[in-house]
Amino acid sequence: MEQLIFSLLNGIIYGLLLFMVSAGLTLIFGMMGVLNFAHASFYMLGAYFAYTLQGAIGFWPAVVAAPVLVGLVGVVVERYFLRRVHRHGHAHELLLTFGLSFIIAEAIKLFYGNYPVDYHLPASLDFPAFSIGGTQYAAYRLIMGGIAIAMFIAIYLALTRTRVGIVVRSAIHRPNMAEALGHNVPLVFMGVFGAGAALAGLAGAVAGAFYTTNPNMALELGVMVFVVVVVGGLGSLPGAMLASLLIGIVTSLAVGVDRSLADLFDLVGAGEWARGVGGLLTLKVSSLAGTLPFALMLLVLLLRPGGLMGEKE
Repeated sequence: MEQLIFSLLNGIIYGLLLFMVSAGLTLIFGMMGVLNFAHASFYMLGAYFAYTLQGAIGFWPAVVAAPVLVGLVGVVVERYFLRRVHRHGHAHELLLTFGLSFIIAEAIKLFYGNYPVDYHLPASLDFPAFSIGGTQYAAYRLIMGGIAIAMFIAIYLALTRTRVGIVVRSAIHRPNMAEALGHNVPLVFMGVFGAGAALAGLAGAVAGAFYTTNPNMALELGVMVFVVVVVGGLGSLPGAMLASLLIGIVTSLAVGVDRSLADLFDLVGAGEWARGVGGLLTLKVSSLAGTLPFALMLLVLLLRPGGLMGEKE
């Protein structure tokens, strides 16, 4: 029971972290139709900016300042790069952001080296929240989860309950009408892209202090972020939250299952046959945990191509 509780908690926190990163990508695609391959690189920049600023201004000020800097980088990328290729279609946008991800990764290695940096929690935050059976659970994990939930509520309310959200949504669905009403649509797009980049930067600044901050962190999480967006539904913020939690919990619980698929056949008396067949049937579920999100994505694409909460055509 103790292991189940901790696995479930870890899965929820990991899922909320995935949402923190994927929220910006969901916002950018939902508002602009741009599938940004460099989005995970903004997550990495947030961690490195916070690491750089931590020694000078402290941990929490660095966590606040880092996403602002990443948002400014996103504004520059949209204004001087993406806007120039937007009229040429999605292929050019994908190629541009794909190349940009490599440039950011190499720049990080150039300035910080090709090894993890010492970005860590301050002593005031390094304490257990509770313990079960002698096993302690880090309080900072719960803090990360709380920040992710607050982010979801803030974005949702901003898009549905504020004038800014109305202008943004109108600029997407009726750009000509929005311009006729005096709104600067290119400026709105630039702001949306910058905000999406800042959200990824906030996730990096918060998570980088707990997990390892290294030049490969964008690659490690980048693919999973796209899985979240596809499973939840392109452009759906609630869908991104649902998919993130689902993937996080399934992956975390699977890691703790030390049984193979052949063990299931024992229930019907066919266990020996399954072990004789071998292959995937003899692999332990824990060894397949990393592939389960992709299997889930494949299943969703087959049964509901628009995603769990995506809009139907």
